[in-house]
Amino acid sequence: MRCTFARTRIYMSRKTIGYLVFFVVLVAAFYYFLFRGTDNWKKKLPVISYVKPFVFKTQDGLPFTDRDMLGKVTVVEYFFTTCKGICPKMNTNMKGIYESFKNEPGFLILSHTCNPETDSVPRMKHYADSLKVNTAKWVFLTGRKDSLYQMARSSYLLDDPKNNVEKIEDQFMHTQFFALVDKSGKVRGQVYDGLKQAELERLKKDIAELLAEKNGAGNFANGIFSNNPQ
Repeated sequence: MRCTFARTRIYMSRKTIGYLVFFVVLVAAFYYFLFRGTDNWKKKLPVISYVKPFVFKTQDGLPFTDRDMLGKVTVVEYFFTTCKGICPKMNTNMKGIYESFKNEPGFLILSHTCNPETDSVPRMKHYADSLKVNTAKWVFLTGRKDSLYQMARSSYLLDDPKNNVEKIEDQFMHTQFFALVDKSGKVRGQVYDGLKQAELERLKKDIAELLAEKNGAGNFANGIFSNNPQ
């Protein structure tokens, strides 16, 4: 009787183990087919914000909106053409980023002015021409000061939103930081110091990572520009 009971327990134990192994294999197969062909299984750069809707003008006087960024990995900065301080150094460093990725079809740089009273469309055109870059890949934007500053603070996190307490006429934003936006309008990674070589190298690495993501441009979720990272 004891021998039969022992054999029964061994049989049930093996059967249970068999069921568990089958279940594990089934779950593994499910996740393989679910994530096959995507990057969903990889650790990704964090989402820190979202790009809100905007309309600005390019150096050619053409409208440029948030929709023009979709499908592109975009580096964002703010500068002004008459700056004699950090801006020349920032844009020298940005040109290094440009040279590294200018042949990538899914790459873009957006340089916004923080002094639109001076930086008109013709002035931005002159500045862009002086850099001798392809303005389909590196776009220079101007527009209303309040809209430009709101984008810098609420979308790209390049300046403290608390600075909005002053009248817009009395504000002047001067930031050395760059933002990185993925193909679907999410601000990713961190804010990058455009004057520090280590952070510029990190930015290049993160750009390459976002360019390689397979599921970027197609994931246009509702409310993607809501500035509420999930």
